Amino acid sequence: MTQIIAIIFIVPGFFLITVAVIGVLRFPDFYTRMHAAAKIDSLGVVLTLIGLAIYNGFSIASVKILFIALFVWLTNPISTHLLAKAAHHAGVKVWKKKEE
Repeated sequence: MTQIIAIIFIVPGFFLITVAVIGVLRFPDFYTRMHAAAKIDSLGVVLTLIGLAIYNGFSIASVKILFIALFVWLTNPISTHLLAKAAHHAGVKVWKKKEE
């Protein structure tokens, strides 16, 4: 039963990470790529880590995995905000679609 619950968390996590990678490769500028990497990747990594903690069962390793998930959940939005602020301060331009 715990394996099924773990799969319910891991599969959407891997899917979201895959979507984030596709977004990073396909989006046109720094800001949209950063948005794809930060928002979706945070949730994907946290879901995957929670699934791994469930799969591992209650042990010290699963507690460590949950602490890593909490750390990622707290630090990824902050680091993304600081990267965007630094890029804006450095003068990175926003992509504009060319009129045809």
